[in-house]
Amino acid sequence: MERLRLVNPRTALASAALAALVTALVLTVRYDGVFTDPVGLFARYAVCWLLFAAALVALRRVRADHVVPLVLAGAVAVTVTGLVAAPRTSTDSYRYAWDGRVQSAGISPYDHAPRDPALARLRDPWLFPTGAACTGPDLVPLPHAGAAPHCTRINRPGVHTIYPPVAEAYFLAVDRLSPQGARHKAFQVGGALISLGVTGALLAILRRGGGDLRRAAYWAWCPAVAVEAVNNAHVDVLGTLLAVVGLGLVASRAAGRRAGGGVLLGAAVATKLLPAIVLPGALSGVRRIRDAAVVLLPAAAFTALSYLPYLLLSHGSVLGYLGGYVQEEGYEDPASGSRYSLLRLVLPDGWALPVLLVAVAGVCVHVMWRGDPRRPWSGALTVVGWSFALLTPGYSWYALLLIALVALDGRWEWLGVALAGAAVYVLAPVFGHAAALSNVAYGAAVALVLAVTLLRRRTSAAAGQGLPSPVRGGDGRRRP
Repeated sequence: MERLRLVNPRTALASAALAALVTALVLTVRYDGVFTDPVGLFARYAVCWLLFAAALVALRRVRADHVVPLVLAGAVAVTVTGLVAAPRTSTDSYRYAWDGRVQSAGISPYDHAPRDPALARLRDPWLFPTGAACTGPDLVPLPHAGAAPHCTRINRPGVHTIYPPVAEAYFLAVDRLSPQGARHKAFQVGGALISLGVTGALLAILRRGGGDLRRAAYWAWCPAVAVEAVNNAHVDVLGTLLAVVGLGLVASRAAGRRAGGGVLLGAAVATKLLPAIVLPGALSGVRRIRDAAVVLLPAAAFTALSYLPYLLLSHGSVLGYLGGYVQEEGYEDPASGSRYSLLRLVLPDGWALPVLLVAVAGVCVHVMWRGDPRRPWSGALTVVGWSFALLTPGYSWYALLLIALVALDGRWEWLGVALAGAAVYVLAPVFGHAAALSNVAYGAAVALVLAVTLLRRRTSAAAGQGLPSPVRGGDGRRRP
């Protein structure tokens, strides 16, 4: 009886919610329905998000001294769920494995496409199956001379790699450190370790800044982390780690730490380019050019220098398929896809991109002028969140950066944008890649952001007038 009394019921409730989340994630990751049953797959994923929300609500009532152990235990459990199956909804990690193998052979990854016969000696039956193994919907046919079909697991095998140099260095490191026959598991384990590193960085930054440590669970327990960072092993998680630690250093008043933060932000940009949109947040409240230069110059210098080894090693462009990717995804021609779909609801297609650029520039200026230099992640979240809402990207793993910023800042309403991206990515084939799906998913996410923001402001105003307020703020605490 004495031992039973030692179990805190609120901690037990949060643990039960977390256990339900982990169970649902295992069932979701093991369900191979991306081609055969995308609706069923997304339904399972949506259940995971509902359980994630329930676990977060339960965590709010857990005793303070139980929070960190529970967050860390949950982080490990959620992370492990991504390891229970091969990549389910993305084949990008196969390109990572190939690029690492090519580099280990002393060849620049930017010089040859995977199907180039010049690299045929590096192929193996795992990445380049033949014969009866070439029957899966995720396999790409390759030209061949014999009767047996040839194929590859690598998507877009006819184009050069798109990944920046820090990402390529990571691919090389994983290839060198992996045991023979590790296959996809090497990158999944790498993604798991980096994801846990992000959790540790979030806890350290929140503790140093006096923030609510519960917020780290927004990242640590998020279903998107298990699916995209671990199971699909997207390199975006490495860029996220570098961006989070970089912003944590930029929040310091010491010039040396801010410069170090700039270096890490440059490394984040040289991992996936996308983290460049956190730079306006890193300049929150900066008034002097010298203070901006302390961050921007190291960031630019590291990004430029990281390309140098590949420039010397490569015989062609180190930008790879970047230009083709931008065109393929419809960022240059809004009428060709579901990019900028919310803007296109109210504007002619030709106006969408100019209006987007003006709107994002306005958000950046507002953040840099009015932002809090002690909390650069808050401004970064605003810029990243509205950029995603207006761009309406079709890839769910882009939101890993957004989720980490939510954990730092506490404005949980932006998590809806991450779920919207997953809905668009998984369900797009069902709806013929129509813009209507993007409109509904991202429209609902933006509506949530606007509604919660308005409610929070009204609550703050009521609290300022001495009226009682039942609404909690972004940090999970009652506003005074």
